[in-house]
Parts: sequence; C-alpha cells; structure tokens
Amino acid sequence: MRVKRKLFLSFFLVFTLLLSACSSDNAGTGEGGGSGKLDIFSWWTGAGEEDGLKALIALFEEKYPDVPIENAAVAGGAGTNAKAVLASRMQGDDPPATFQVHGGAELNDGWVAAGKMETLNDLYESEGWNDKFPESLIEMVSKDGNIYSVPVNIHRGNVLWYNKKVLDENGLQAPKTFDEFFQVADALKEKGITPLALGDKEPWTATHLFETVLLGTLGTEDYQKLFAGELTWDDAKVKEAAETFKRMLEYVNEDHSSRNWQDASQLVGNGEAAMNVMGDWAKGYFANDLKLAVNEDFGYVAAPGTDGQFMVITDTFGLPKGLSNADDVKKFLGVLGSVEGQDAFNPLKGSIPARIDADISKYDQYGKDTIEDFKSAELAPSLAHGSAAPEGFVTKVNQAINIFVTQGNVDDFVNSLK
Repeated sequence: MRVKRKLFLSFFLVFTLLLSACSSDNAGTGEGGGSGKLDIFSWWTGAGEEDGLKALIALFEEKYPDVPIENAAVAGGAGTNAKAVLASRMQGDDPPATFQVHGGAELNDGWVAAGKMETLNDLYESEGWNDKFPESLIEMVSKDGNIYSVPVNIHRGNVLWYNKKVLDENGLQAPKTFDEFFQVADALKEKGITPLALGDKEPWTATHLFETVLLGTLGTEDYQKLFAGELTWDDAKVKEAAETFKRMLEYVNEDHSSRNWQDASQLVGNGEAAMNVMGDWAKGYFANDLKLAVNEDFGYVAAPGTDGQFMVITDTFGLPKGLSNADDVKKFLGVLGSVEGQDAFNPLKGSIPARIDADISKYDQYGKDTIEDFKSAELAPSLAHGSAAPEGFVTKVNQAINIFVTQGNVDDFVNSLK
C-alpha cells in the first residue's frame, strides 16, 4: 500500500507539472499572447490606410528586428467586421497584442470600463509624452486619471471633397453653407451631374454625413450637449438637421446602397460626381490609390456650416491585459507614438499627427492646412466613429439612419434617436 501510495503521489506530481506547463504554454494563445508574436489588429486594409500601417510596421522592424510582428488587419470600413472579431477574442481571453480603437467613448466606455486594458501612465512618463500630445487628446484616451492608449493620428471628419475640374468647368465654388450647397447641387443636377457621392453599403457612412449636418446645424456647444444629456434628441435643431439631411439625400447617386466609401470617393475622383462628405482618410485614397493631386485634381473645404469646427477622430492603440509579451507591445507603442512613427504613418494615411512637434514639411498642403486648423478650431467628438457615444448607441443610430435613408420619415427618425 505504501509503495502504491508513493507511485500515486509521484504520478500526480508529474501530471500536475505537465498540466501546469501546458497551461503556461496555452495562456493567451492568441498571436498577441503566448506565441510572442505581435499581431497588430486593425481594419486598415484600404489604400492609404494600409500603406500607412505598413510604413509603421516597417519602421518597427527596422528598430526591433528580433521581435516578430504581424499585420492582423480585418477588412471592413470603420471596423464593421473587425470590431466583431475583436469582441470575440477579448471575451475569449485571447486578446491581440494591440488593437485599433477610437479615442473617447469607444475606448473608455468600452474596453477600459470592462477592465480589459492596462494603464500606460508609465509609458507616457518614460517617453516624455505628457506635453507632446494636446491635452484635449490625452483626455480622450484617459479615464479616472489614468491613460489607456496612444493616439497615432488625428482625422478630421467634417470635410467636403470636390472634383476641381467639375466645379471649375461649371463655374461653381465649393459650398461652405447649406444654402450654398443646395444652390450648387441644383446647378449640377440640371447639367446631369451627380452632386453628392454616397456609398452607404455599410451604414456608418450615412451616419458620418448626418453627424456633419448635425454639427453644422447645432454648432459645437449644442452638439456636445446632445451627448452630455443637456439637449434632447427631439430638439427643434435636431429636427432641422434631419430635414436638411433628408434634402441632401435627394442629390446622391442612385446606387449608393451598393457602394462603400471608397467607391463613393472614386465617383468624385473620376468626375462622375462632384462632391463627397467624408473624413480625411479619403485624401489618402485620392492621393495613393487614384494618384490624384491635392488642389489640382481635387479640393477640400469644411463640410457645410462647420467652418472653424473640427470633428475629431483619433485612432489609438493600447495594451490589453493578460499578455505575456507586454514589454514588446510597449516597444511598438513607443514607435507608434514617436515623431518618426507618426511622420511615417500620417502622410500616407491622410491624417495629421497627434503629436504637436511633428515635422510639418513631410505633409502636403491639405496636411499643413489641417494641422493649422486643429490649433484654433472648436473640437467636436465623432458619433459615427465612436468618440461621442458608446458602441451600443452608435449601432442603434446606424440602424435608425439606415431606415431613414430608405423611408425619409423625420419624426420616426428623431423618435428613434431619442
């Protein structure tokens, strides 16, 4: 009996050690966990954005050749597919090494509130970043006094892009107010030219258009009051914005529901449509994919009614909890947040650097103009891109927008928002 007992205890000890080793090997078995590989999770697969990401990864590989890294991007505009994949991985305790997340509610009311992110206060301190990013931007990636992600860029959402040849040949100026927009749109429509390109195969693009109309109608202060609960969604100004939005939809291409944002931008680029309201990732698409020249082939102004206002969208990356290679992730975040990293990424992406000390000579005229505008503009968080409200609310807004684009009932739409 004593021998059997010793044999049993020996077997149990060996089994326990083996089980422990297996558990250690399998902990965080996603690419960002036990394997040691840095899988950089994003939805940057389109022209311009993919170029920027590849430039950032190449810079990291140059600085850290011994750290394996992988581009784990999932296709789908505004992260429509990637966010579902990310949620599945995070809920299954299989986080990527780091992932793209919009600063603001998407980060703070989502992954930070769920307890899934490590703080990055120490990284900001060691890298000397606390005075290198605008204070308002650091606030967008902070919760309860702690910093949780690193902004790689600043996008402007409220931009109206236009085909310069189309407007010039028809003696028209890019509209800066809603009245001017409808005057230009009517003139173009009479000539048989599609005034406004839209690609809402994924409904976020229509939400993007609506939020610029909302900002242009309400102004920055009242726009922000909506999300602070200080202004109701059935306010007369919201209804006015919905009416304007409905009227604008009368000037879009008939096949809008079968196109994505790139397709809509392409209509403007090749002159089949005159204008498009989209974030400045569209500039990266115009320049990198369509090979069009800024202020020669295409131009830009603030979306109608929003001159002096800046719809902020910032892509950020943080450190998920439970990773075995957290130090390597911080190396990547260090590159991403550096002057060199931001200046490698943003000129290709179409965005401007999040840092205030970037090399402005590396940016085209659009970039230079936007960097200057950002310094003095009134800042507003984007609804369509997760900065103004939590993901669940944004999803419901997209659904309401989708119905509204089809049915056009303003009262039903406003009630849905409320």
